Amino acid sequence: MLYSDPMTNPTTPDTEIALSFGNQRAVVSPWGASLRRYYLVDAGGKEIDIVWGYSGGSQKKGGQGDVLIPFPGRIAEGRYTFDGEQLQLERNDKEGPNAIHGFVRNLPWQVARAEAGCVVFNVRLEAGEYGRKGYPFSLAIQVTYGLDDQGLSCSFDVRNSGTRPAPVGVGFHPYFTVGSTMIDEAEARIPASGFLEFNDRLAPTGKVLAASGTEWDCRDYRRIGSKKFNHCYVHLERDAEGMATASLRHAVNGRVIEVTMDRSFSAIVVYTGDAIADAPRRAFAIEPMTCASDAFNHPEWGLKRLLPGEPFTGRYTIRHRTGT
Repeated sequence: MLYSDPMTNPTTPDTEIALSFGNQRAVVSPWGASLRRYYLVDAGGKEIDIVWGYSGGSQKKGGQGDVLIPFPGRIAEGRYTFDGEQLQLERNDKEGPNAIHGFVRNLPWQVARAEAGCVVFNVRLEAGEYGRKGYPFSLAIQVTYGLDDQGLSCSFDVRNSGTRPAPVGVGFHPYFTVGSTMIDEAEARIPASGFLEFNDRLAPTGKVLAASGTEWDCRDYRRIGSKKFNHCYVHLERDAEGMATASLRHAVNGRVIEVTMDRSFSAIVVYTGDAIADAPRRAFAIEPMTCASDAFNHPEWGLKRLLPGEPFTGRYTIRHRTGT
C-alpha cells in the first residue's frame, strides 16, 4: 500500500492507497475519498485501464473520481429552500453562477480500515461550520471501496448526526475508457427514458424531457460519435432485482464496462468531457447519482430528506468483460 500513518504523514492531495485482487488493481485516496484509477493487469503485465484516472492531486482533470455529497450536480444560483428556510450556497461552478458537487471532494477523510482489497473512508460535516456555507446540517459519511471476483464496488453510508432533518444527495464521478483514443468510437447504453432540460448555464429548467425518439435515447447501445453528452438522465429502467445498469462498449475490441446501481440511485449523469482543456473526449463519465441535478429545488427528483439519526445507504459496482 502507498498509504502510511496519518499521525506522522498527514493526508494531502497526493496521498494514495493501492488495492489489489487477482489481476485487478485500484488506486484510491483519502483526499476526497476519490477513486483515482481502476485497471487490470494481463498475463504479460500490460495495464488495461477501466477507469480513466490519474496519480497525484495536481494531475486530476475535471471531476475525475470525485465523491459528490451532500449534493451531486448543480444547484441553480446556489439557492434553495428547505423546511421553509431560504439558504445560499457558494457559487463555485465555472460554467455559471451555480453551486456544484457538494463539499467533500476536497476534504481529507479518515481511513477507518485498509486491507489488500478494501478500504473504508470516513468524514463528517458539522452544521456549525457548513451553516456558514449554506448547509446548516450535520452528517457522518462513510465510503467503502472493495475489489472481489465481481469487480470493483463502491458503497456509501450517510447518517444524519444532527438534530434536524437534512437534505441529502449522493453522487460519484468516474470516467471510463474501453481502450479507444477518443470516446467517439465507443457505444453507450443508458437505461433511462427521460432526461432533464438544461439552460445555457447548465442548470435544470425544471422540465423532464422524453428520450424516446430523440438522438439522446440510449436504452439500446448507441455510438457516441461526435455528440456532446452532458445530460442528467432520470426514470431509470431496472431489472427484476431493482438494479439499473449503464454500459460502455467498443464494438471492435469487444470490451464492455458495466456500471450497476442499486435502488438508492435514481439518476445518471453522462458526460463526454468536452470542457476538459487538455484532454477533451478522452473518456466517458457515467455518474451514479441518488438524485438529479438541482434536486434541492426539485425534491421530487430523488432528494433524500434524512431525519436525525437516520442512515442512507447505497452501492454501485463496476464490471469489465469482453464480448458482446
